[in-house]
Amino acid sequence: MKRKLCSLVLALAMVLNLAACGQAASSSSAASSEPAASKEPAKTPAYSTEGFVTVDADGNRVTTGRDATSTKAMATASKYEVSQVGAEIMAKGGNAVDAAVAMGFALGVCEPFTSGLGGGGLATIHTAEGENFFIDFREVAPAAATLDLYVDASGENNGNTQEGGLASGVPGEVAGLLYLLEHHGTMSREEVMEPAIRIANEGFTVSAYCANAISDAYEKTQKFPEMSKVYLDENGLPWEEGSVITNPDLGKALQLIADQGADAFYKGEIGEAMVATLAKYDGVMTMDDLAGYEVHELKPVTGDYRGYTVISSPPPSSGGTHLIEILNILENFDMASMEVNSAEYVHLFAETFKLAFADRAKYMADTNFVSVPLGGLTSQAYADKRAQDIDLNVAMEQAAPDDPSPYEHTDTTHFSVADVDGNCVAITKTINYYFGSGVMVDGYGFMMNNQMDDFSTDPESVNKIEPGKKPLSSMSPTVVLKPDGSPFLVLGTPGGSRIFSGVAEVISRVIDSKMDLHTAISVPKIWNCSNKNNLQYEEPLKGYEQYALTDETIAKLTEMGHGELKTTRSGAFQCIMFMDDGTLYGTADPRQDGKAVGVN
Repeated sequence: MKRKLCSLVLALAMVLNLAACGQAASSSSAASSEPAASKEPAKTPAYSTEGFVTVDADGNRVTTGRDATSTKAMATASKYEVSQVGAEIMAKGGNAVDAAVAMGFALGVCEPFTSGLGGGGLATIHTAEGENFFIDFREVAPAAATLDLYVDASGENNGNTQEGGLASGVPGEVAGLLYLLEHHGTMSREEVMEPAIRIANEGFTVSAYCANAISDAYEKTQKFPEMSKVYLDENGLPWEEGSVITNPDLGKALQLIADQGADAFYKGEIGEAMVATLAKYDGVMTMDDLAGYEVHELKPVTGDYRGYTVISSPPPSSGGTHLIEILNILENFDMASMEVNSAEYVHLFAETFKLAFADRAKYMADTNFVSVPLGGLTSQAYADKRAQDIDLNVAMEQAAPDDPSPYEHTDTTHFSVADVDGNCVAITKTINYYFGSGVMVDGYGFMMNNQMDDFSTDPESVNKIEPGKKPLSSMSPTVVLKPDGSPFLVLGTPGGSRIFSGVAEVISRVIDSKMDLHTAISVPKIWNCSNKNNLQYEEPLKGYEQYALTDETIAKLTEMGHGELKTTRSGAFQCIMFMDDGTLYGTADPRQDGKAVGVN
């Protein structure tokens, strides 16, 4: 519905634009009558997607042709081109981290509406030697970003967290990806950044999904005209499916980073342009904010689910902690006996999600500002206590947080990479909303994030806006190990607050319901992203209608007290499984444009 409304608005805007600019329209018409030889030659994209179809003639997402197997290494991202980049790097001798860094920079070029140099992210690494690392390159609130800038006279959010110069946190992507390369990779900056630079300069093919994202952002291009240079064609209209987009300004920025390192971004001309462009739209970020940015290497959170080890993201993400809490609660129930997406199955997940979100709202924030009881929240004993609050027949109107302190101990795009030696990298990164804040850095071709919207404007919230603080995230780049300690799954997804609940569903489907991995990610998901009734579900993809929530199921859930159910959609899982025969199986979520690529 949203896309249809956006299309209608866009169509009206185009008509009015052409009517108001009759002379320009006439000029364009004249140009189209020139001999074909005078037209600019067709562009050849850096990576071919020929023969790869993501949408059928009826507009349905194509669910087949998304997977691959390999005897050596596997890369999977939400853009086929980016999976090709990862496989290419590993075929040249790079390790999984080298491939992940190359994919990270490339994804910011050919999926610019979800991530890029102006954003940040989180990475979970498991090495062949059995070591686990977590790299936090999440954005940070600028020093001058005080709460009063984001609320109106009545204390309500004034919109500055969502659009314009005030919406952006200090970006961490460049620092984070280069940190990964320096500390865990083997290749040079020039080698891993070359594919992204080539895509920026030579172009990528606009898919149906990308075309819709650009079309939906048309109003943003009118507010923030720097975007128009890249995402509108010579007629001032959004690029259509099949077009090839180049972004030489972004190519220039990437080349500067490849040549000079992170200083080009945080202390040099790119940073100066960033600060100036944000200031044009009332931003308060400074060069001191950029120069002070730091990447943090942390201990990932870990849990156990039916003998499998789950390794995921600690704060500033809530994702890994509550993913483990959800799985720990589910371990109290016989999930294997339940039919996927039956009323009892959906009810149990929804009630479990309510408990997790109640705890999330009370406890989760940047641990540099708030003490978070991670040990308690990820404790099986605490989850066992929480599970007692679930009535298998009646929905809770509202779940209350509990006290995990007695259980303490001392202790928004995604892509996955793995090799047969057992090196695994899961990275989730984002600029938050599609096309972020709307601000494109003038002359350097990348979008700025609007991560300030991941803070709360409630002054009583543990996640309230404060200078130098990291906003709460749900990103959950995750690695799952088999009971013998060897790798099993590498997975993650975008999707905002729906991320960790979706990851929990996929893990349960594979382990409890014995689904194959592609089916597990393709089957409709359900969410309840609140401690209150907020049950949402997906309509099935073509071919997965047997897993739809039927009218009978919805009626039963309503009878159980879940209130009005609503449809939504979210996520684009990129997953790799280590198979029993020693091969790697990779698959991409058919909801977007991904396709796994193996090295053989």
